[in-house]
Amino acid sequence: MVWCDDNPSVVSWNSEEVVIPYFSPVDNKMHKYYVDFLIKTRDSDGKVKHTLIEVKPLEQTRPPVMGKTKKSKYRYLRELKAWKVNEAKWKEANEFCLDRKWEFKILTEKHLMP
Repeated sequence: MVWCDDNPSVVSWNSEEVVIPYFSPVDNKMHKYYVDFLIKTRDSDGKVKHTLIEVKPLEQTRPPVMGKTKKSKYRYLRELKAWKVNEAKWKEANEFCLDRKWEFKILTEKHLMP
């Protein structure tokens, strides 16, 4: 957020104002996905670019791996459900952005930490 406020190429930004409907494979129902950020930037040609950004821990951006204990089995199932929901959200966000010629990015601590 500080980067957005301090960057002269950022025209505007908002948090959780873009809502995208998605179908959850976990409960077979429609839900609303509130994307973390919409950032509008102006390039050197004066053209405004729209980027939707989701911020997640790196470990949540890839499928979980099952452990070897009973406790880890339940953790794996919980993480698998979260992964499947995120996967459905991100698929819809990509399609939403493609339709509008926007960009969708997922940022992790690797992007945000110096």
